[in-house]
Amino acid sequence: MSELSTFHTDIKAILEQARNKARSAVNSAMVEAYWLIGQRIVQEEQRGSSRAVYGERLLASLSQALSASLGKGFSYANLRNFRQFYLTYPDPEICYTVCSKLSWSHNRLIMREDDAKARAYYLAESAAQQWTVRQLERNLQSRSFQRLLSSQGSGDQAGSPRSESLGDFIKDPYVLEFLQLPESGQLKECDLEQAIIDELQKFLLELGKGFSFVARQMRISTETSHFFIDLVFYNYLLKCFVIIDLKTGKLTHQDIGQMDMYVRMFDDLKRGEDDNPTIGIILCDSKDETVVKYSVIQESQQLFASKYQRILPTEEELIAEIEREKRLIGGRSHAQPLSDEAAEPDNNAP
Repeated sequence: MSELSTFHTDIKAILEQARNKARSAVNSAMVEAYWLIGQRIVQEEQRGSSRAVYGERLLASLSQALSASLGKGFSYANLRNFRQFYLTYPDPEICYTVCSKLSWSHNRLIMREDDAKARAYYLAESAAQQWTVRQLERNLQSRSFQRLLSSQGSGDQAGSPRSESLGDFIKDPYVLEFLQLPESGQLKECDLEQAIIDELQKFLLELGKGFSFVARQMRISTETSHFFIDLVFYNYLLKCFVIIDLKTGKLTHQDIGQMDMYVRMFDDLKRGEDDNPTIGIILCDSKDETVVKYSVIQESQQLFASKYQRILPTEEELIAEIEREKRLIGGRSHAQPLSDEAAEPDNNAP
């Protein structure tokens, strides 16, 4: 009976793989076709004496003709999308090698991004991480690319063994609307931690690529004391552990000193021989940039303080917050180095 069950499973797997390949081939063919249609529309428009008026008439008549002969899917709005698709990616190499890996629904969302670097990021990540259309839409709405701390000196020091830049992984702020936390009021850290565990898959998607969950409340011990780290992850792309300390209040210098101690202890007690240095992220409700500026975070390549937001902000609110963070980070990067005394970690923090 078990042999027959295995046989059935194998056949189903073969058929599912074939269907996936067929769907992928159809998606690729249709994306290429829409790009070619957009190219042909633009070429025809450029022949018109009054381009704008001629273009509108051209699309309207083309929509009627295609709809009459081929059915739905060729509305005036869709034809404009095809044209915009070609205008966004006039290089056929991009269409055939990058865009064709995704469905038309993915491409239609991504091409509306004004920033070429953001488009390239969403194209690459959608394909590599196999984002669904819903996941892509959520990352676009939450401006995932803009929240990455690419402006933080690209993260690594010269000569670092990391094959990836930390700036491609650490966000500020993190948007945690999927936890369905109350919009205001003081949270308990244990409640925030439990909410994250309950929605761990979504939290991993928000963290970004390469993260896997290791433990919650991991104990690290010295000869005389025990300490508990809220959340521990491993990033197989960075090849290092990432430890997260949750703070439901405002970031303090004691929080930073505590995380600095945790990272040092974790490197000493848990880090493997082939692992890169551990990264520590303090995830806090709010932070005072003066505290950040005059702390060990200023010079450390292993410590980060990021805010979390309980609801999905409007695009305008997110843009304002991201621009604010960029200015603050820029100010820190041009600040004078701290003295040895100021840079000394607060190892007496609780």
